Amino acid sequence: MNTNRLLTLYSGVLTAACAIAVATSAGAGPAPAKAAFDEIDVKRINIREDDGTIRMIVSNTSRSPGIIMHGKERPHPSGNRGAGIIFYNNEGSENGGLTFSGQKGPDGKVSGGGHLSFDQYEQDQVIQLTQSEYDGRRWAAMVVNDRPDAALDFDMAERISKMPEGPERTAALQKVQADGTFGRQRLYVGKTRDRESAVMLNDAMGRPRIMMKVTPDGKASIDFLDDKGGVIRSVTPDVK
Repeated sequence: MNTNRLLTLYSGVLTAACAIAVATSAGAGPAPAKAAFDEIDVKRINIREDDGTIRMIVSNTSRSPGIIMHGKERPHPSGNRGAGIIFYNNEGSENGGLTFSGQKGPDGKVSGGGHLSFDQYEQDQVIQLTQSEYDGRRWAAMVVNDRPDAALDFDMAERISKMPEGPERTAALQKVQADGTFGRQRLYVGKTRDRESAVMLNDAMGRPRIMMKVTPDGKASIDFLDDKGGVIRSVTPDVK
């Protein structure tokens, strides 16, 4: 009799304990899943905040994103930017990225490049670390740009990018360059297509004002330029 009462009490305590454990677990929510892989093949990875805001996309060429601003996507002006990693700010707007390519065409010519950049808010890249090669000519540089205060005009960029090669497209590009619609380059440090080491400092209008360079055969110079590109003064090593 005493044994039966003891078993009944023990059973009641266990039932109560299980009920409390289940209730506590339900209130805390399910434990987050965590998986470990030795190797994984994917075509695209989207990194998001807890509220769903996109912060990074890693993708192959076919699944590369268009332009995403405030979480809304539109086609990229170039059609497809290729494989890489795109960064997004706290508002889900593009904020820079890393892209890369390289191949040998049917004609045997190599083309490719790599590009790491960071963008101004609602604008284009202000810092670039970039390299490119095509048809045997190569250049590589760090570039700093000025961008307008206003948001980037994607409609205009898309319209110009879709123009066929010709006088009309050339005129449109020259106009936006002169107006500074998409910004202007302020600093170039790198190697040119002519295999010169160069440092170019530009004014707020994008005009070169100081050019430092070393030619492939070792000739060094520093040129001071006027607003038309004319050399005001040139400094070279003394020849003894």
